[in-house]
Amino acid sequence: MTLRSESPLSRSVNVERLPKDRAEIVVEASPAECEALARDFKIPALRDLVGRFTLSGSLTRLLAEGRVEAVVTQVCTVTLEPFESKVSEPVEVEFTNADILEGTEAEDVELPDPIVNGRVDFGALTAEFLALGLDPYPRKPGVAFDPVTVGEDPLPFSDLAALRARLEPKED
Repeated sequence: MTLRSESPLSRSVNVERLPKDRAEIVVEASPAECEALARDFKIPALRDLVGRFTLSGSLTRLLAEGRVEAVVTQVCTVTLEPFESKVSEPVEVEFTNADILEGTEAEDVELPDPIVNGRVDFGALTAEFLALGLDPYPRKPGVAFDPVTVGEDPLPFSDLAALRARLEPKED
């Protein structure tokens, strides 16, 4: 999973130059990058965005594991008030060298994300997993949605029963 379009947060890393056994990558977004991502995600604010990744494997099967964390301000879908909450999204993504897949039938199968020209954009990966961690229907803590009811709930077919009663001929 990687963002296909340009992300306001980009940290392209040459994974060919990383230690072969295990490497760690930390992505910390600047305030300007947080502001740009908040605009992209249509949320009021975003701060303290950090992605921490541990890499293992080889260029044919590179595994990135870690966590993306941030503090986001969202608008409550019930009260329409802004509130802050923490996002903590686990990450587990497999990458492979895109060159080894060219000309194979593997293009139709779900494959690991590609390593393009020996590089992976961990900034875009951080932004993507932040987006996955955002609640699509955020609610301020302690707020519940109570459906509006007026009077007693009618029976499911009460309207049809009333119509039937009006249409049936009366017996004298």
